[in-house]
Amino acid sequence: MSRLRASETGTGASSPPVTLAALARQAWTLEPPWPFQRRSILRSEAALQVDGLLARVARGRGALDVAMGEGLAALAEGDRVLRLGYSGIGDYARERLGMAGRTAQAMARLARELELRPGLRQAVRRGEVSPRKAQAVLPLAVGADEAQWVERARTATVRALEAAARAGASGGAGGGGAPGGGAPDGEAPGSGEPGTGKPGDEEAWEHVSIPVSPEARGQVEEAMALAGRLLGAAAPRWQRLEAICQEFVGAHPEPVADDEAEEETGPGGDWLGGEPFYGGAVGDEVLASGELGQPVGQWLDSVKAALEEETDRWAALGVVETVEAPRGLSGDEQRHPRRLDGELRRLAAMRDRWDELVGHLAMLLRSLGLWRDMGFASFAHYCAERLGMAARTVEQRAWLEGRLHELPALRRAMRDGRLSYEKARVVAGCADEDSVEAWIERAGRATCIALRREVEAASDPQTCAPGDFTLRVPRRVGTLLAAAFGAARRVAGRWLDPGECLVRVAAHFLETWGAALGGRSTPQRRAVERDGGLCQVPGCSRAAAHAHHVLFRSAGGTDDGDNLVGLCAAHHLHGVHRGWVRVHGRAPDGLVWELGERPAVA
Repeated sequence: MSRLRASETGTGASSPPVTLAALARQAWTLEPPWPFQRRSILRSEAALQVDGLLARVARGRGALDVAMGEGLAALAEGDRVLRLGYSGIGDYARERLGMAGRTAQAMARLARELELRPGLRQAVRRGEVSPRKAQAVLPLAVGADEAQWVERARTATVRALEAAARAGASGGAGGGGAPGGGAPDGEAPGSGEPGTGKPGDEEAWEHVSIPVSPEARGQVEEAMALAGRLLGAAAPRWQRLEAICQEFVGAHPEPVADDEAEEETGPGGDWLGGEPFYGGAVGDEVLASGELGQPVGQWLDSVKAALEEETDRWAALGVVETVEAPRGLSGDEQRHPRRLDGELRRLAAMRDRWDELVGHLAMLLRSLGLWRDMGFASFAHYCAERLGMAARTVEQRAWLEGRLHELPALRRAMRDGRLSYEKARVVAGCADEDSVEAWIERAGRATCIALRREVEAASDPQTCAPGDFTLRVPRRVGTLLAAAFGAARRVAGRWLDPGECLVRVAAHFLETWGAALGGRSTPQRRAVERDGGLCQVPGCSRAAAHAHHVLFRSAGGTDDGDNLVGLCAAHHLHGVHRGWVRVHGRAPDGLVWELGERPAVA
């Protein structure tokens, strides 16, 4: 395989049909250059070559996403997914299709919205409008206005569509100007960045590390455990911290003056004691999301508009041919969950192969910063406009591709079908050259949710230095934590260091909820606690709401612990009692599960 260097770059002007084999043959000849080779690269030609491949790969993958979204929406209707043994399409998608549950839910939501907009749906299925653009115009592409918004979406940029939709939503005349035009003066920046709920978007995350004494750490962990009882054992640690902070902020709602807020948090969020607020460097994606404030967002929006005009909407990159979404099952066929499952798994296998190319080419493009040479304001800007994908979705795949270069055994496991994308992503985050084979073997035996919980449990002691409270949280939770610390300082009437703030917030939660969550011990409650408060159906991510008798009491079953198992309400009331989930054996370690309705006997 050759390295990407000047003598091997081309313009990509002649585009073959979008077929996986044709694109893969070209893509895998390109590898990241060694540092000493970078100066010899003809950047403009390299940008055209990589983009010519990546944009076509993204179109092919996007077409599969449209078809999968329609299939997932159909599967979510009624009790179809329960008849396969899963409590929701999030768990189903993660365990059966190897994709993130939130991504699947967002794809299904978009498909349901498009069902109400037949003109827009047809344009999306034909590949004339990307799902990203469709999401931007959904609020206004209704009724008699649908046709004009569909036409606008065919030619306008994502940024222009979002600006026009905002102007239309706020009463602006004509929806904010001609298609492809810039945003009106003073308009806020586009909101189509990660965390907005668009298909494939991944929320921005960061690491929080707060020094606390060992005694105080115990009080904080007690509050986290109590929050777990309140929210359910399936609630992740960041969600428990969010509840603790919400309780404190809600009980102390005094507003903070603007000058005090700036002094407390600082422009970089130095409330963590001089450390940057963001877990990583504040880069292009943070600026692109407008999360550093409206003035920054307005400036970036104006930069995007200027680049659109200067490059004539990147005309030099060439037009990428449209790719029509695969035809799905008919209405009658969609009523059969097993047929839907087979079709979705077929599409997911195809999507995985396209995803590998997305990751490889995106890693090349981003590592070399080639989006700058093509005239985009940021990598996120390139992903939205050229690929029709969320930046974090592309970054995630590029990161995994980098890890696969370091761990070739993990790549082989994915290509052999031994590990799904989601399992590989979990393993890539914790394995090294010495442990990767052991992690692959463990991942192959476990469900994806069980693997994730195992990794999280194993990583907690390693990521937390002695006396430190360390956690990875969504950025919005980090902002809420800063607000709770500000409230704690106002209540105290003096400056408190972050550790003191955290202890006061945790103590308030314990005082508020400690007595309310008490209750007498029963065999059922003891069984649920023994099972960690989690539903024990393989692949279920929900908390246990009930204790199920493995041998029904009507058949002589007792309340002994080995006859009780924790289940979520959906699996207990619908799955078990309608015959779609079957279990026998002795709890907790001797249970055998059967998922899905029994095949009809001819």
